Amino acid sequence: MAAIALTIAGSDSGGGAGIQADLKAFSALGCYGASVITAITAQNTRAVTAVEAVSPAMIRAQIAAVFDDLAVGAVKIGMLGSVATVEAVADALQAALATRPVPVVLDPVMVAKSGDALIEDDALQALKARLLPMATLLTPNLPEAARLAGTTQPEPQALRAMGPQWVLLKGGHAEGPICLDQLCGPTLHRFTAPRLPTRNTHGTGCSLSAAIAAGLAQGLAMPEAVGRAHDWLHGAIRAADGLGVGSGHGPVHHFHQWWQA
Repeated sequence: MAAIALTIAGSDSGGGAGIQADLKAFSALGCYGASVITAITAQNTRAVTAVEAVSPAMIRAQIAAVFDDLAVGAVKIGMLGSVATVEAVADALQAALATRPVPVVLDPVMVAKSGDALIEDDALQALKARLLPMATLLTPNLPEAARLAGTTQPEPQALRAMGPQWVLLKGGHAEGPICLDQLCGPTLHRFTAPRLPTRNTHGTGCSLSAAIAAGLAQGLAMPEAVGRAHDWLHGAIRAADGLGVGSGHGPVHHFHQWWQA
């Protein structure tokens, strides 16, 4: 039986991030993907030009339908946007996980690669109150971690004290030739990779968290799931320039292991 992962996120019409990136990441790593769409964005590699939220009732219905029939092995949460969306996801997931407890990977999506804001301030507070305590893993980049922690120098342990069992503090926004990601939980793990000279990094955060969720759904322990996802994403970024999609920040190459050059 195939491992199944569920993504709860927004739709990216350009195909590089959000639901589309998550499903590609699941598939690239051998996991069946189901989806719950929280918002529809008009988006390409240059900008987000419109956002329309899916109704809370429809979000709850999607989550209930998936859990009612599919043997979900892990959940990834991405773009939420509003308080109503956060509450709908939290309520529906709480009910679903009561009968089927599975790992939850929370990617606190706040800003698109283009710089467009993707979450309201009050929604961020709701996310901290409702979803951080439900998260098995929180995956913020440095700006997101700073906003969550309210400090310019966020520490993984401080974020972990807010509820998640594990925190993966991603170092992609730091300076220097090496990118360092720190996984903090019952144990500490560091993952490093050479920083690659490319602007085609659209969807990196979505793709990494989805790749981790795929590993958890397949039964990998957290450090192993993060390590595999980290290596896979580095390959996807390294191959991104070969895609040639769009004229802005292009997407990573999710299927770099499978497509012919």
